[in-house]
Amino acid sequence: MATLNPRHEEGLFYALAVLGGAVSAIGLAAALYMEHSGHVVTGMNNQIVWGLPHVFAIFLIVAASGVLNVASIGSVFGKKPYKSRAPLSALLCIAMLTGGLTVIMLDLGRADRLMVAATHFNPTSVFGWNVILYPGMYAIVAVYLWTLMERRMNPYSKVAGLATFIWRILLTTGTGSIFAFLVARQAYGNAILPAMFIIMSFAWGLAVFMIVQKTMFGWNDMTLHAAIRGRMKNLLGTFVAAVFYFVATYHLTNIYFAKQTAFEEFILLSGGIFPVLFWVGYVLVGTVLPLLLIYVPDLNRLRGSVFAASTLVVIGAFCLLYVFIIGGQAFPLEIFPGYDVKSSFMDGAIDHYSPTLPEALLAFGGLGIAFTLTTVGVRVLRFLPQDDIAELEAAGSIVD
Repeated sequence: MATLNPRHEEGLFYALAVLGGAVSAIGLAAALYMEHSGHVVTGMNNQIVWGLPHVFAIFLIVAASGVLNVASIGSVFGKKPYKSRAPLSALLCIAMLTGGLTVIMLDLGRADRLMVAATHFNPTSVFGWNVILYPGMYAIVAVYLWTLMERRMNPYSKVAGLATFIWRILLTTGTGSIFAFLVARQAYGNAILPAMFIIMSFAWGLAVFMIVQKTMFGWNDMTLHAAIRGRMKNLLGTFVAAVFYFVATYHLTNIYFAKQTAFEEFILLSGGIFPVLFWVGYVLVGTVLPLLLIYVPDLNRLRGSVFAASTLVVIGAFCLLYVFIIGGQAFPLEIFPGYDVKSSFMDGAIDHYSPTLPEALLAFGGLGIAFTLTTVGVRVLRFLPQDDIAELEAAGSIVD
């Protein structure tokens, strides 16, 4: 069985905690600055109302749901190599969800009015549904963690894991439905988006988990068993390929309809930064290169190849979200097909967006919150996965 390194690395832990806390504090200061000065100090306007902070927030929320897939594979589907990773995946879920929701509340403005949304439920609004889904996620994951870490509660971990699995599917569906039900933008209002967000959560969550796992093992002078590494690597490749399938289907469906042709031409060919981020950032960096690192034998045997693939998947995720969220708002809604619409409000015109420093600081502040919670949680509660290789091999759970 793998054991923790007796050296506690106190200095490294405190340095990381201070770093994460500093990044979080800077993000909060940026939010207060924007709250005091107004959105005039941001790159947002009346057409592009969701900026760079929303890109980071949506990534954190979607990945927070997907990282629980590791726990579900162990608790719900009974795969032993994943069971020891369930506590860490639950911790990452809470940390990333906290970072993402914090950024959204601070970016939207008037975070003090959160209690109004919590106490005045609007069942006709998808945002109202999420007011229930997000707190419910905290509660269910907390109970799930209790069943995992309290020995006398272990018999209930499968039931709690199943409830967590169902709830996170609902949560990601709700997040995707925000865009699927939004008809005021040419890029959105597509029934495929909730399913696409679910598979994106699987890929991005697993990529984040593998980055954190690799880092933790490295700090403790531990090595992940080759068979477990191979299983998780292949699963990541499957998810990355599935995301590409859904993204391709989304764009091909749009291209098929004449009313969406102009939007697709803008996003994929003529939209300036957006085609570059899509083809280079997402397709090449976030999809093709990771798949090569995962499935080409000469590449996946290289040291650090899986870590590199996971990192590239995360980079590609940010590029895809930037194109989807910012590009989707920049292109105008075609209200009167076949006619040119002009007004003093820039109706019918393609808008431009350049994120400002306060927005970037707030966005990274969300990452800082997730990083700090994970660092402290792993240190205090010891979430490091412990694999009993002999037991797994005897049970036939891992195969080289």
